[in-house]
Amino acid sequence: MKGLILSGGAGTRLRPITHTSAKQLVPIANKPILFYGIEDMAAAGIKEIGIIVGDTAPEIEAAVGDGSRWGVRVTYIPQDAPLGLAHCVLIASDYLGDDDFVMYLGDNMLEQNLTDFVTNFTTARKAGAADAPTAQILLAHVDDPRQFGVADVGPDGDIRALVEKPENPPSDLALVGIYLFDKTIHKAVRSIKPSERGELEITDAIQWLLEQGLRVSHEVLKGWWIDTGKKDPLLECNRLVLETLVTSIVGTVDTDSTIEGRVVVEAGAVIINSRVRGPAIIGAGTRVVNSYIGPFSSVSSNCQIIDSELDHSVVLESAQIVGIHRMTDSLIGRDVQVLHSDTKPRALRLMLGDDSKVELD
Repeated sequence: MKGLILSGGAGTRLRPITHTSAKQLVPIANKPILFYGIEDMAAAGIKEIGIIVGDTAPEIEAAVGDGSRWGVRVTYIPQDAPLGLAHCVLIASDYLGDDDFVMYLGDNMLEQNLTDFVTNFTTARKAGAADAPTAQILLAHVDDPRQFGVADVGPDGDIRALVEKPENPPSDLALVGIYLFDKTIHKAVRSIKPSERGELEITDAIQWLLEQGLRVSHEVLKGWWIDTGKKDPLLECNRLVLETLVTSIVGTVDTDSTIEGRVVVEAGAVIINSRVRGPAIIGAGTRVVNSYIGPFSSVSSNCQIIDSELDHSVVLESAQIVGIHRMTDSLIGRDVQVLHSDTKPRALRLMLGDDSKVELD
């Protein structure tokens, strides 16, 4: 079995962070989102992974490399424009060949791992039964299914139909964004037409399979699932992952500082006269001086946090936060400077990129 990770999207909902960075490389607990998907595939025994890339291809290729650090082999598949999930299957057909494969949205995060999901599919297909599934989808109960592709599940537990963003949903079971397919999906994506938004929808391709009388099995997600494409869900995902931290103090913590709860201080980080209350992670080479880092905070590498207080925030590489009282629920990009100024007259002085958002008390 091969893997296919979709990482070609522009990340418009996370701008301005994604003006200069791939959304799949925004860190959760100081690790890029994309890496979690690769790790899950490797743990499930998948050794060959294709990654669909777009305009941010150089950055993704530089971060992931050839995949050897995870014991996998990575192949990059360029997509000229984001024309839908089924289009990704279409352009990856030469790479995938006749192999079964798992398709994974690169900005999704799951508590559940892939191992059992993959094993159940391969076991059912190896049994050789006439009703062996040609596809398997992962579903989750959601509060408002009108925002998702939704499954109509029959009384026997089989999928009867899929509907994209329905006004009157047939159930509260939404497609999570992880799919297993055999080679029949290649015929399906060549047989459908673009939707009203001009994209080849994977829901239409799976519906085509159903209309051919083929079986599409499903499992219902265990645990949480978050689409990290917006700031608040990303911060919530960061919180959930930080809850699993195991304390590790490798950097330097002076005697005037206090570490409380599950905290990771990476190599080369320095904590001086400060309080860090976990769960939290402080990246390599970061300096925290005369400051408070509160729960559910991830501070990346080579940052400067001085005379400041923050919690429930994600701070990316080489950011500086100096003299700031009480920052919360924030996503701070790479090389950003958030500074307190004593310049007279007192005023708010801002330099903000496109699509920025500022909330002031």
